[in-house]
This record gives sequence, structure tokens and C-alpha cells, in this order.
Amino acid sequence: MKVLRHKIELLTGLLLQEMTMAGLHELRFTEEKPLLRGQDAELENSDVFLSTADTDWKTPYGLLHVVIRGSPKGNRPAILTYHDVGLNHKLCFNTFFNYEDMQEITKHFVVCHVDAPGQQAGASQFPQGYQYPSMDQLAAMLPSVVQHFGFKYVIGIGVGAGAYVLAKFALIFPDLVEGLVLMNIDPNGKGWIDWAAAKLSGLTSTLPDTVLSHLFSQEELVNNTELVQSYRQQIGSVVNQFNLQLFLNMYNSRRDLDINRPGTVPNAKTLRCPVMLVVGDNAPAEEGVVECNSKLDPTNTTFLKPGKLTEAFKYFLQGMGYMPSASMTRLARSRTASLTSASSVEGARPRACTHSESTEAMGQINHTMEVSC
Repeated sequence: MKVLRHKIELLTGLLLQEMTMAGLHELRFTEEKPLLRGQDAELENSDVFLSTADTDWKTPYGLLHVVIRGSPKGNRPAILTYHDVGLNHKLCFNTFFNYEDMQEITKHFVVCHVDAPGQQAGASQFPQGYQYPSMDQLAAMLPSVVQHFGFKYVIGIGVGAGAYVLAKFALIFPDLVEGLVLMNIDPNGKGWIDWAAAKLSGLTSTLPDTVLSHLFSQEELVNNTELVQSYRQQIGSVVNQFNLQLFLNMYNSRRDLDINRPGTVPNAKTLRCPVMLVVGDNAPAEEGVVECNSKLDPTNTTFLKPGKLTEAFKYFLQGMGYMPSASMTRLARSRTASLTSASSVEGARPRACTHSESTEAMGQINHTMEVSC
């Protein structure tokens, strides 16, 4: 595989951008119909199936809130997203999926957003004594969603807790997962010291503040006060706090992901599909992501720290044969135009430090992106 090296600005906007509640216009999906599978050419320009659907889907371990955007595109996989603790699909992914380059991608795929139980906006509060699904059970809820909506397999995009769930899903049901983009994943369970610290934090901090310490580094909490305040307000008002506490408790009780790089231990078990790991500089999960990278097969793993996420995702999909060449040509033209503009404005300043490119994300962190495709 050829290794492409680019100096580019950060776009891990799922955790570092200001969130917007405007975006997806949702319709209530009530009628169950089988999805038809035809030729790629027929479905490519068709938007008659599940153009926008919003439903609570019953699984063996409880209800999942599922939102579908677009229609199946022949035999291409669906893009399935799973959000982090304290967020839901809107808070976590709206800004990212509304970005122009990402819309260039999603027109070729049907997108399935999954909200963890009770985390969607307007969710009813679980009763006292409700046993929230374990992380293994959250992963085991996904096959029924995939099968119900007629997806042959999926490409998963997960953030934090959602990345852990999707990794579990891929380990348990490898035939249903074509590829994974895992952002800020921590493959390690909490030890006794971490568990005690989390308990103490729960006694001395508000729930939104506890979640913020999971989403942001201490440096970011101090320096990005406006962004942090926006998150604090939305975490406290959009997601039901009782339900959120249950999800957070279960995430903090997770076990180590049972993965090891092939050849390091007998009968090593790891993710079989192509994986793109993403982590921001100084992110709380940075050490965890680095360790996860060390346990995956290097021949099908891409480590992005950080880079222009939409561009990297396009190359990731192209490597699996899912992005048409015309789209990649448009990407190259767009990239050339933006770099030419940046150079003319910034003069002799290094391109990696230009402000024009940093407007694509709230964060302004420069690093070398390494993409294998």
C-alpha cells in the first residue's frame, strides 16, 4: 500500500467544533417495508427508499433510536454512526455531516445514525432500577438494526464510547462490518484507581462537568471556555440526565477490548476490517488510541493524528473501492484551489500554520497526517 503524507489542518470536528441543533429534518418512520436491492445504476439516482426515517427499533436488549438518511446504493455498505457519552447523533455528527466535503461522500451511501438507549433528544426517562445494557449488549443490539433495514454490511463511524461499541460489534460480528473509523477510542477498561477516581468525581462534580472531562483535555477546558460552555449547556439540556448517568456508568464499567496484533500472542484476535484511527493532540483518549493502534493489524490500519478528516475518509473509502474516480478528481481540484488561495494570502508563512485552512474546524492543531490506501 502506498503511504500518502500530507501537512494539513485538524478536522476532528466531532469533538472540537461548535455544535448546531439545526440540520436533519426528520420524519416519523412507522411502516415497515422490505428494502429492494437492484442494480447500482438504478439505485444510484433513486431516493425513494428511506429518504429520511426516524424510528425506535426494538432489539433483544431494549429500544434503539435510529435515523436513516438517504437510500441504499446498490451493494454498497451503509455508513453507521455511534456517538460518544453525553451526546447523541445530532450533537455529535450534524456539523460533520453537513460539511460540504462530507455531503460529497454521503450522496454515494445511505447513512444510519444510532442513538444509544435513552440518549436521543426528548427521550423518556428510564424508571428507577432500570438495568442499562452493557457495552457488549449495546454492540449486540446492532445486528437487528442492520438486518431490519436491509443493509448487507456497514462502515462504522464511532466517537469515544461509540467507537468502543462499534469495535465490539466488529469483533463479535465481523461479517457485518466492512470498515471502521474510530475516533478517540480507549480500548482499556478502567482499573481500580480509575474506577475510584470516577466515583469520587461523581460525588464532587456535576454530571455535565464529568462528561466534559471525558470529551476535553484539561488544557482545552481552560483555553476553550466558549466552546466548553456550549457543550456544557447542551449536555445539560438536550440529553436526559438520568439516562446519561446510566450510559456513563456502563461505559466506565467496560472491560478491555480483547484485541492483540497478529503474531504477538497465540491465536491473536483483532479487527479484521480496514480501520482508521483518529485522535486529536492532547485528547484525553490519546494514550488509549495509540495503544489501540499497537494492537491492530498494521497492514489495514490508518492512524490519523490529526488531519483533515473528510479528505482522509474519502481516501479510506477509495481504498475499499467505494469512492468513484470523478469524486476524487473533484476533491483534488478543490484541494489545489484551497492551497493556492492559502498560499497567496499567507505569503511566506508555512502552509501548516495558515488560518484559511483552520476555518474548517474549531481546533487549530498542526501535525503530519499519514494515510494508507
